[in-house]
Amino acid sequence: MVLYNLKMRNDGPFTFKKLFEQEHRSSLFAALALLVVSFIANHFASAYSLIFLTRPTSMYVGDLLLDNIPFVDLNFIVVEVTLIVIAIGVLYIMFRQPRRILFSLKALAIFNITRALFISLTHVGIYPGYIEPSAGIFDSIYVYFNMHTGFFFSGHTGLPFLLALIFWNKPVLRKVFLLISLVFAISVLLTHAHYSIDVLAAPFMAYGIFEITKYFFPRDYELTQQTEQEHV
Repeated sequence: MVLYNLKMRNDGPFTFKKLFEQEHRSSLFAALALLVVSFIANHFASAYSLIFLTRPTSMYVGDLLLDNIPFVDLNFIVVEVTLIVIAIGVLYIMFRQPRRILFSLKALAIFNITRALFISLTHVGIYPGYIEPSAGIFDSIYVYFNMHTGFFFSGHTGLPFLLALIFWNKPVLRKVFLLISLVFAISVLLTHAHYSIDVLAAPFMAYGIFEITKYFFPRDYELTQQTEQEHV
């Protein structure tokens, strides 16, 4: 590992172009293939879950937290802000933190596959008060990617937490992602878009996914830990 670290430092700054070099090309293609599979799995799982959510016989269940907090319409955070954060996050990692692309793509893929599995297993009704996305541009994109379906576990809460783990050795970014995770967690609870267990379990699921990705892709994780000076 030490020799590999020294080699990476001697090669100079890690740029986006290096992902297409022979050393990383196969890993990049594998990451993209895994990501495509994860989106396909997520699509079918979300569609399957939506069938049950919209059935008249689907019943919501009691929730100690939701039963005692008021409904607040924060759909602009749940929809618009979420998509904006995703877009900014993708661009930032691509152009400012390229050495984390491989690990991030694989972690995201495993995140999608894991969540697809869970939302396929158990189906409960939508908690009263939840407002469906409207017909706006952002809402249409949100619905197109089936981001409004499935409860367990909360992607809004879990994905920023996963990114905080990936950027844990970057204090500023770690705090930013943890803050985003907290804001999204509060938002989906106040809008009754998720049950409290979906939100509370999300950080634990994200941590498990992070450790699984580290176990199966240690070389990609090692790449994220290089000591080369990077943009914050």
